[in-house]
Amino acid sequence: MNAHTETELLRTMSNAHLDALEEETIFILREVAAAFERPTLLFSGGKDSLVMLKCAEKAFGVGRIPYPLLMIDTGHNFPEVTAFRDLRASELGAKLIVRSVEDSMARGTVRLAHPGESRNVHQSVTLLEAIEEFRFDALIGGARRDEEKARAKERIFSHRDSFGQWQPKAQRPELWTLFNTRLQSGEHFRVFPISNWTELDVWQYIARENIALPSLYYSHRRDVVQRKGLLVSVTELTPPREGETIETRDVRFRTVGDITCTCPVESRAGNAADVVIETLATSLSERGATRMDDRTSEASMEKRKKDGYF
Repeated sequence: MNAHTETELLRTMSNAHLDALEEETIFILREVAAAFERPTLLFSGGKDSLVMLKCAEKAFGVGRIPYPLLMIDTGHNFPEVTAFRDLRASELGAKLIVRSVEDSMARGTVRLAHPGESRNVHQSVTLLEAIEEFRFDALIGGARRDEEKARAKERIFSHRDSFGQWQPKAQRPELWTLFNTRLQSGEHFRVFPISNWTELDVWQYIARENIALPSLYYSHRRDVVQRKGLLVSVTELTPPREGETIETRDVRFRTVGDITCTCPVESRAGNAADVVIETLATSLSERGATRMDDRTSEASMEKRKKDGYF
């Protein structure tokens, strides 16, 4: 088999794999629309939610997505990402609902231990308040099983009790893609249509579908410091600490959460194809390599999910 034939075979196999993942995601998105009265799609403007939005566009058509988009804003999100979020929602004719952790702080339902504390974990409170406000019965999220151990335990249709809590030992079976969507009053589901995707799948799909992303996902020059084995962006929210040296490096973000806990990685990848190549070579999950809050036991993902986190 010559090199050209081998390349074409690999491309065909890759497309078949992505086609299967896309088909599953579209099926789940349509299942949510059919099974629930008040669903919403969690949309941050990040790559995973943009992939889901692309699948929703294919499932229903531009201007016909049957549920609103919901964003929980910490007030410390990257402005490039929130601007991109607004742009894509407008382009698709989708209703965008934004609820802010700062509003929860003003109500007194969120209280920071100190002014510099990350607001990321407190999104759970604002999310549960939004669920109560709009009486959402299903929230579609972009979590994937390869991201983190607790997320690997999650069902695609993940039941939440009337307190918004996840009970990992009381999950419902999902045999032959048959989903139990029965709810009691006050309960809801978290639904994860791209659970079976990997980070590599996501980037291959972005490259294939030519999905536009916020510029932070690609290589750019940025001032950083090294801290606890991670690169930390130098910003007003994350200034250098005593003894840290500011360096300017070529970096990109693998995930774009709250500025106070999201770290870039060194990279020269200028497009999706370059990122695919880098992803093939990495051995660290994106959250393990870039999320400072996931490295402490107090902020373990499983505990946060039990408390109502995404």
